[in-house]
Amino acid sequence: MGTQTVSQLKDREQKHKFIRALLDDVRSFEYMLEHDWFEKGITRFGSELEMVLIDKSTLKPKNIAMEVIAKMKSPKWLETELAQFNLELNLTPREMTGNNFSLTEKEIQDRLLKVDKVLSGFDATYILTGILPTIQKFHLNKENITPRDRYYALLDAIKQLNLGKDFELKIFGTDELFVKHDSPLLEAANTSWQVHLQVEASDYVHMYNIAQALAAPVMSVAANSPIVFGKRLWHESRIAMFEQSLDTRHTHEHMREQATRVSFGNEWLNDSILDIYKDDISRFKVLLSNIAEENSWEKIIKSKVPELSSLLVHNSTVYRWNRPQYGISSNGKPHLRIENRVFAAGPTVPDQMANAVLWLGAMKGMAAQYQDIRKYIDFSALRDNFGRAARFGLEADFSWLRGKKIHVRELLLKEIIPLAQEGLKSCKVSSKDANRYLGIIQERVKKKTNGAIWMLNSYENLLKNNVSKDETLSVLTKSIMINQKTNEPVHKWKKADLVDLEEYKPLELKVSEFMQTDLLTVDKGDILELVGELMDWRRIRFVPVEDKLGNLKGIITSRLLTRKLLKLIREPDDKAVVVEDIMIKDPKVIDPGASIMDALKVMRKNKIGCLPVVKRKKLVGVITETDFLNIANSLLERLHSKQGSKTKSRQK
Repeated sequence: MGTQTVSQLKDREQKHKFIRALLDDVRSFEYMLEHDWFEKGITRFGSELEMVLIDKSTLKPKNIAMEVIAKMKSPKWLETELAQFNLELNLTPREMTGNNFSLTEKEIQDRLLKVDKVLSGFDATYILTGILPTIQKFHLNKENITPRDRYYALLDAIKQLNLGKDFELKIFGTDELFVKHDSPLLEAANTSWQVHLQVEASDYVHMYNIAQALAAPVMSVAANSPIVFGKRLWHESRIAMFEQSLDTRHTHEHMREQATRVSFGNEWLNDSILDIYKDDISRFKVLLSNIAEENSWEKIIKSKVPELSSLLVHNSTVYRWNRPQYGISSNGKPHLRIENRVFAAGPTVPDQMANAVLWLGAMKGMAAQYQDIRKYIDFSALRDNFGRAARFGLEADFSWLRGKKIHVRELLLKEIIPLAQEGLKSCKVSSKDANRYLGIIQERVKKKTNGAIWMLNSYENLLKNNVSKDETLSVLTKSIMINQKTNEPVHKWKKADLVDLEEYKPLELKVSEFMQTDLLTVDKGDILELVGELMDWRRIRFVPVEDKLGNLKGIITSRLLTRKLLKLIREPDDKAVVVEDIMIKDPKVIDPGASIMDALKVMRKNKIGCLPVVKRKKLVGVITETDFLNIANSLLERLHSKQGSKTKSRQK
């Protein structure tokens, strides 16, 4: 979506005009390939880094991207993203040689410092992570879209393609995420580290297939997105989040094959880079149009290099994990790139650079060793490996070359890292750079720790402290932020600890962040004996009553149950008593978008210990007095800990 001048297709005439321009671009591209117009003899790499902007106090997303860019006077290297709490750094393309990797790292650090200096004026900072632990579904609502026409146009077009239906997430890991949302903005939860490799046109098919083979192992070692909305899912949950948040396919009675706009691909690339573009035009409806300021074929006739802007617009709406890219170098010659989109942002800048160096080096090393990777492994195995890598990260097992079954850590240490070393050596990358960055990868593999594993282990450790989920996620986020600023690679990090969060401020929480969602409910026709047993087994004092559609119908409390049982003891009755006979039929409820202070006021005013959370009559959660007690307990423990520290300090 780097092209600014895009819009939705408003009528048939505009659609036809754009498609003609698109076909002209394909024709022009084909001509340039046939007549050898593309740049040769140089290997460049480039990169883009996305970040999340967060409030320093709440550690939640902060919608200030436009203000930050304005304050910085719109530098060319800083760009907006879909959501107002994201920004993207664009890094200088460099030759893959000498110490250019460490120079890129320095450039990232320098630019992050400039951004952070401005962010501090908004009481905010940035964080580099695949999916922010504290991000919640309500942060991904329409009002948080960056106010630029191109974003509205894209999201509206995808929504229309989905026939106005909600988008669904169904991701199963240690926990389960099963939720609907009214906007494809769910994709904005993802932040990535995108790496580009310039490839010669004559070698593009070979190199692209190598990129497909390497996608799984490099993603495994770099995985950094295991937690979504407080649930432990895939080690690289960005893959599922992105694919499902833009999935506009519909079920049919017949098992018809349907392509998705976000994918790994269905087969090897066999003839030309144009096969990918042609396939995407064939399979995916045009979503956007651009104001074409050139006729690409007329430029070809005049021996001028066209921008192929219409083709680039369509390419920007189809998201392959290894994406083909066309560009024009500073010398005026066209060039081709492979954009690797599998890496999450973070955990640190050195970690990111290590991921990039591993992939770039392995691309060159594997390409030199295998002249046609298609002869050594089936494409179906690559697709399976990709899914395994996303789910299990450094714990994955793969099917590899010549039918070999291998664990990813063994594959990395014995094959991928050595191939990367050879590839970097062939490009005359400085041994200092090569050893430093590949050393980070080696240590990560040997210690069985990447960003995802560190996060999952820390999360598990924090949950043992019996604190609320929101506080746990806040501690995790703060620990990432602290460790990130040290620039120590993730394999050196200690587990997140409650002490990392100096002060916890829950008063600004929304009910949806605070409520219990693992609910035990009963039907109004259930007998009271069942309700009593359930309360005893689960040690609870409140049970919501819902119908088959999930609508709240009432609530049963232990007090009501006790009263009825006492009455039955005093006045025995053979008639079976059911939930409907004693339930509170019109209980006080609250919306998930309300604040927890609003919830507390309702509970205190009405002297109730349980408050059902309801959205459009549907029961979505509950808040109980125990939840508030847990927060109070955590705050008191923190206060006691601070006072103890001050006392010790005075004694010294």
